[in-house]
Amino acid sequence: MSLYIDQRGHGPVQLVLLHGWAMHGGVLAPLVEALEDQCTMYVVDLPGHGYSRDCGLPLEPRACAAAIAAATPPAIWLGWSLGGTIALTAALEMPRQVRALAMLCATPRFVRDASWPHGSDAQLVHQLASDLETDYRATLDRFLALETMGSADPRAELRHLRELVFARGEPDLRVLQEGIRILETSDRRAALPDLRVHNAWISGRRDRLVPPQAMQWSASQCGGTYTDVQQAGHAPFFGHADAVVQALQPLLATFVR
Repeated sequence: MSLYIDQRGHGPVQLVLLHGWAMHGGVLAPLVEALEDQCTMYVVDLPGHGYSRDCGLPLEPRACAAAIAAATPPAIWLGWSLGGTIALTAALEMPRQVRALAMLCATPRFVRDASWPHGSDAQLVHQLASDLETDYRATLDRFLALETMGSADPRAELRHLRELVFARGEPDLRVLQEGIRILETSDRRAALPDLRVHNAWISGRRDRLVPPQAMQWSASQCGGTYTDVQQAGHAPFFGHADAVVQALQPLLATFVR
């Protein structure tokens, strides 16, 4: 079964959107609605997620990037959270296909270590991997709670995410485990100076998973723009879609058919 890609909008700018771990393209609806007059969007359900649940493609950045590129026209790619790892991989390795890159609460390395003070706690990620084996629904619920921590209205945002996460069926346990491994091991920091496309990095000031400092540092390594969305957590398109769209405007203006 092939990847599910929902085409939305009718604007002149071509835009590919990639969701985060355990989610699906439908969670990006507020951003899609805010951009539909400016962009023609290709909203992807990554392998094992949403309507791509039965797609046998591994959740591996290069494999995913190649499959998405084969199914979409040259475009700006926007990746949220884990989706940013795939978008960044595509931008580095397929610059003719990826005209520009938007990283939304996403960084080249997720976990913290001695060389990377801006990441998330490695033990947290390890625990998520362990818990998936015993009760993956409860594990997903804990991760959703982490995603909403720090937002202006965390309870309302958590309710919304809980409603959305299974709206297209349950994600495949296989790709959930693969996604955790990507979060644990992926590191593209050294490649950032090689990025040759226009790029924008957008953080949530209250994000507890991807610190804004990580986004700001990343933008500085590749000549990108950096925007910090005030009052937003890890999912700034909830309640702050207009601010995200505003931050994207310089990038959208670079698109030429």
